[in-house]
Amino acid sequence: MAELIVTNFNRNFTGVSATAAGVVRQQMARYDMALAGVPLPGCPDPITRVQAILLSRTPPANRPFTIWHVRRNSEMRTALWARDVLRLPVRIVFTSAAIRRHSAFPRWLISRMDAVIATTEKAATFVPHVRAIVPHGVDIQRFSPASNRDAAWAATGYPGQQGIATIGRIRPEKGTDQFVAAMLQLLPDHPNVSALIIGRAAKSDQGFLDGLKTQIAHAGLSDRILFPGEIAPDALPPLLRALSAVVQLPRYEGYGMAPLEGMASGVPFVATDQGYYRSFSDQGTAGVLVPDDDPQATADTLATLLSDHRRHARMSRSARTAAETRFSIRSEVDGIEAVYQQLWSERE
Repeated sequence: MAELIVTNFNRNFTGVSATAAGVVRQQMARYDMALAGVPLPGCPDPITRVQAILLSRTPPANRPFTIWHVRRNSEMRTALWARDVLRLPVRIVFTSAAIRRHSAFPRWLISRMDAVIATTEKAATFVPHVRAIVPHGVDIQRFSPASNRDAAWAATGYPGQQGIATIGRIRPEKGTDQFVAAMLQLLPDHPNVSALIIGRAAKSDQGFLDGLKTQIAHAGLSDRILFPGEIAPDALPPLLRALSAVVQLPRYEGYGMAPLEGMASGVPFVATDQGYYRSFSDQGTAGVLVPDDDPQATADTLATLLSDHRRHARMSRSARTAAETRFSIRSEVDGIEAVYQQLWSERE
């Protein structure tokens, strides 16, 4: 029997996967638990969906039921099958980060959850059954500042003396084109800076990616605006701490972990006012917000930040402090546990 089953049914390692992995790594020491579905880095070996259902047939010792913590539509469907069709002693918790109205079927699925955890106050307005608002946290042991940023960047093997990166799926919604346009403005005047676009494009966005590469080639910057693809989870922390700035310019973002992981790494960020970025920025001490679709403003902001070494050092320290004190993974796990305990206390 298991007190807790956490599901991960997406074979791609997405932002949802990353946040789930961070939580699971902390929960392993707190619960008799299982991960169901696809492996997550640093987490227990997963069991199958069928095995998860079998584990849920009998309540665990001293618990009235097993909690299934789900984060995707497919995971909600399986959990509902276990609870409502097979009539197993299961209760379902769903984490929601979306800050826009869900389509009809996901709305119905969410309405059937026993408890919903919203990651932000705004996200809570789009879903029912909200038991708590619990912002995602970052693992401040896994993501930590470099003792020497220059040496850390040199160790990456990328060109130049400083690095800037944007992280996420390559597509218009994520503002990858805004990042490229800003780099085309910035890099000609900053010959020691290289820019990384970390992530991949879906087949449907291949034309979008090809267009970006054409722009970069025409500007003669193909050797300084680079596309490393997806970075393995274990390789991401050493790369992040080597950067001088994380730049996220989405047109829509539900939450957004990249600036927060950068902050824990002692790296300030520049971002549009999406997701939870305004809260991360800590009134401009850890990050700077820029207007949507204004590459020149982004380039100017980065130019100022990179050239003012004292300000950059202050923001780096403030970013790390904010991650430690306001957005640690332990705080997130504590908030989630409060919801679990509330459910377990509501015996039927």
